[in-house]
Amino acid sequence: MENAIKQTDNSRLDSFIANPRKAIWTLGLPVMMGMAVQTLYSIVDMLFVARISVNAIAALGFNLPLFWMAMGISFGLGTGVTAVIARFIGAKDHEAATNVAEHGLLLGLVIGGIFSVIGLVFGEQIFRALGTPDELLGDTLAYFRVIAGGFTFMITGIFLRSIFSGEGDTKTPVKIQVTSTVVNIILDPILIFGLDMGVRGAALATVLSMLLAVAMYSRVILIKKQTLLQLNFAIFKLNFSFFKDIFRIGIPSSVSMIIMSLGAALYNWILVHYGPNVVAGFQVAGRLDQIFFLPIMAIAGSLVTLVGMFYGAQRFDLITQVIKDGLRYGITIGMGTGVLFYIIAPYVFKIFTDDAVVNEVAISVIRTFAPFYWLIAIGMISGRALMGLGTGIPSLVITAIRVAIVSGPLAYYFAVILGKPYQWVWYGSVVAIIVAAGTSITWLVLRTRKIKRNLATT
Repeated sequence: MENAIKQTDNSRLDSFIANPRKAIWTLGLPVMMGMAVQTLYSIVDMLFVARISVNAIAALGFNLPLFWMAMGISFGLGTGVTAVIARFIGAKDHEAATNVAEHGLLLGLVIGGIFSVIGLVFGEQIFRALGTPDELLGDTLAYFRVIAGGFTFMITGIFLRSIFSGEGDTKTPVKIQVTSTVVNIILDPILIFGLDMGVRGAALATVLSMLLAVAMYSRVILIKKQTLLQLNFAIFKLNFSFFKDIFRIGIPSSVSMIIMSLGAALYNWILVHYGPNVVAGFQVAGRLDQIFFLPIMAIAGSLVTLVGMFYGAQRFDLITQVIKDGLRYGITIGMGTGVLFYIIAPYVFKIFTDDAVVNEVAISVIRTFAPFYWLIAIGMISGRALMGLGTGIPSLVITAIRVAIVSGPLAYYFAVILGKPYQWVWYGSVVAIIVAAGTSITWLVLRTRKIKRNLATT
């Protein structure tokens, strides 16, 4: 059985080596389909929440920074798990890859438990510290307390999905994600309106769908044993060197997500001074942005696995080829999507709400950022490629520059000190996007040149 698994494992690696350009889409398209379903849920969820009130949308906006902080830390460390597993598979060390997967699952359970406890105990203090207005605090806490109770399931699910990504299987996670998302969409109206739970119903639908996903992942991995990496905790032994490898790649990415979450919280604090409708408009615009991110994140995610495998196999020629292809695809998609969204923006947001201010803000957001989508693609794809090469520090540094040094201070300066209209908050972010794209692509070029020199001397 083990030999058959290894042969399948090597066959997948060989197919990626034979056609790396096809491999980007072999890995990326299933991810994009899964994310498309998730985006559909996000849009439907916002439609249901919008039927409650504009304040409910704003309350959801105040939740998102903390939600994405927890998810971001988990995705960062999960990317570390993916990259390390992929590198060992590329080196054809099946035993080490399996052990890394076991360490990753353990890590997910521990982190999920910690976040649940912190969220349930300190939720109100956190939101007050973030400047949540009293009129929004009730709905904000009602949503968050349910979400915090489910952090264990959400975060564990992320690490389970990372195991599949590391071994190059993106189809199984998509099937599970589609199923859980459909369940989420079905539960939303039942819990929000049928049981009159309001925003708590939206949160509970999310938690229950994540619990279902974890149950499905566990069945495939631990019961049916259909994965290439056969986990066996009966003979599991802690190896802190694996944690070290995961943390080296994952912690910088996780800290990057923390910085972005704090930046989003700062944005909410700044925007709420213009009124809850402006916060709501910013959140509604984000639902259209998510559609642009679908193919970009799929390409970026596939590069973590492919670059990691090719790095482990010491195939620098394939590393450079797959990075160039990924960047070319990302730039093309970014430009095309930017033009499309700029044109359709005035007609899209009326499906969410008829509030004139919310619509005006959402249109302003999209029409400011759409021309720069291609630069966002460069930054995201370059950062993920660097993770595949075994380093997460560039992602941290670039995010710190973008959020903490450029966009955050500029937004505060324009809005609070100068008292400019809310549109000036977006202008600060545009400057940050340009700086981040230039920094990330430069770092990627320098890193690949260094690796090429090192491989040439070995």
